[in-house]
Amino acid sequence: MSVRERKERERAGRERLILATARELAEQQGWDAVTTRRLAERIEYSQPVLYSHFRGKREIIGAVALEGAAEMAAALRAAAPAADGPRARVTALARAYLDFADHNPAVYDAMFLLDGGLAFAKEDTPEPLKDAFAALVETLGEVAGDGVHPGLFTEVFWAALHGLATLARAGRLPPEDTEWRTELLVDRLAMA
Repeated sequence: MSVRERKERERAGRERLILATARELAEQQGWDAVTTRRLAERIEYSQPVLYSHFRGKREIIGAVALEGAAEMAAALRAAAPAADGPRARVTALARAYLDFADHNPAVYDAMFLLDGGLAFAKEDTPEPLKDAFAALVETLGEVAGDGVHPGLFTEVFWAALHGLATLARAGRLPPEDTEWRTELLVDRLAMA
């Protein structure tokens, strides 16, 4: 292995450590607790080393969002194929989305609620974000209906899922009705 390859591997390892530490700290204490000073202390590197990887917290949030988008895409793709029939696939997709949001609140916030400097629905949208949306379209496109653009239908369904996830996490919706809400969303929007 060349010196250059070793340095690249070490750099990639430091970057993974920074992101894993940021995620851990954000999940435990919220994103307000994630500062470059605290990250540098936790990973035992100087702040200049941290800044050699990320220009600041915004870039860290963006990198976490991209990781989260890849993870969400994988979770969505894993959920739908096992289900039998369009309704079951859409229900599985909705549950997987809501479970991801529930089990990864800091990552979900990085993806959709915080400024990570990422472009959505544009030419320069990063591939992991496009792929997460594509994972939704793959299942939802089959139930969009005649004359309805699959991407537009997916945006509306995604907006409803995001609203459910966000309101539930904020304690604004009773948790005992989560399954009923999911079924209602699938029945009224996707299977109408």
